[in-house]
Amino acid sequence: MAVPTTEFTSHQTEIPGLLVFDITAVGDERGWFQEKYQRAKLVAAGMSADFTVVQTNVSYNKEKGVARGLHAEPWEKYISVVKGRAFVTYVDLRAGNNFGKVVSLEIDNNKAVFVPQGVANSYQTLEEDTYYIYSVSDHWSQELYDKYVSLNMADPELAITWPIDSKEAIVSERDRTHPMLKDIEPMQL
Repeated sequence: MAVPTTEFTSHQTEIPGLLVFDITAVGDERGWFQEKYQRAKLVAAGMSADFTVVQTNVSYNKEKGVARGLHAEPWEKYISVVKGRAFVTYVDLRAGNNFGKVVSLEIDNNKAVFVPQGVANSYQTLEEDTYYIYSVSDHWSQELYDKYVSLNMADPELAITWPIDSKEAIVSERDRTHPMLKDIEPMQL
């Protein structure tokens, strides 16, 4: 008898390289089991075989309406939610025709997103006690942190319709004061 297992199905987005994965879980009366990151299955589903995880981080968000971003870090990122739900937004900051292109969606424990370098990412929690987990292709360091390109989540040019208005969201002062898209140089990768 075949043992049920997690399956990954990818979907292309309007931003090249930004992939959304549907992830199944295997459950019974005890609960459920799910592979969050399984390299061979993800590569078979379309993720770059060059993506190498070197660090995994968890962001615990106590309140509904916590918002973080938009940040384009100098690495690739694989994002999922362990518990809760989040509205996620991505903005292509790479030089080219897609500069400024926005993709938004909702993720929960049955979705994951692969974010290529040069694409800013952000999220807003839709439930209390949301655990947002992300694996990256480079270690965090102050030197790399200084190379982030950040973008204002409330930039009217982006026309992001956040589920919870930015005036009511829980946002750090640093994230509230990021520059607008018109003030950002496209990233040359």
